[in-house]
Amino acid sequence: MQVQHFFDPATSTITYLVFDPVSLVGVLIDPVLDYDARRVRLRTTSAEAVADTIDALGVRLAAVLETHVHADHFSAMAFFRERYGALGVIGARISEVQAHFAAVYGLGAAFPTDGSQWDRTLCDGESLDLGPFEIIAHSTPGHTPACTTWQIGELLFVGDVIFMPDFGTARCDFPAGSAEQLYDSIQRLYRFPDHFQIHTCHDYQPGGRELRWVCTVGVQKATNKQLNADTSRAEFVRWRQQRDAGLNLPVLMLAALQVNIRAGTLPEPDTFGQRYLKLPLGRF
Repeated sequence: MQVQHFFDPATSTITYLVFDPVSLVGVLIDPVLDYDARRVRLRTTSAEAVADTIDALGVRLAAVLETHVHADHFSAMAFFRERYGALGVIGARISEVQAHFAAVYGLGAAFPTDGSQWDRTLCDGESLDLGPFEIIAHSTPGHTPACTTWQIGELLFVGDVIFMPDFGTARCDFPAGSAEQLYDSIQRLYRFPDHFQIHTCHDYQPGGRELRWVCTVGVQKATNKQLNADTSRAEFVRWRQQRDAGLNLPVLMLAALQVNIRAGTLPEPDTFGQRYLKLPLGRF
């Protein structure tokens, strides 16, 4: 299995192209749509750069996977589904996230909150068979209820559950987030063999160090600054809750979530063809 990463410096997001080098069947994980907040414009610059690599390699993109509904960037899932006819896939608990934010944005009863915007929603332990390889869904909630780790062989794509060891773990103060659940989810990751590779969705490069996006389960267990093999559940929960209490909302959260709960599809235009993003004043 081959993995190509793409880094978006504006949001510190890492997108992954994973493909079989023989059949050239591949999947894309957590793609980014560019958002210019000053001009209120969306661009596909980052997505097109990924697509150029897909085309140059001759990869047949079978699926686009989201590890969760992102609060810090817009998803480019719709771009890749349309361009390649790929399946859109997310964890089955997406319905819980949709139900909450449909109310926040006042989307009404007509907005589906059953995950039907995606082609497949996978429950814990379910798999997606793509021929040359299999993708297994592991429910890893805590950051959000719908967080899913995608396992491809000995590779684990964990989203925001955990970051590089010198940065730590995800925040848990989003709706239905839970430090207790995050602790349990990370313990689940730690039960994989030590040589399995954890690929993170972000790297914030603490201290200005070079970009990193992968390390082994064993290294995380030994050195993660917030939750290593010796950290107790009570200790982690107490620290995480205190830390989260002082955090601000992600800058793009209120703009991005209303698109991301639609699988990266923009809201419907009005009769003049204009599309709008909503901002719930005073809600947070």
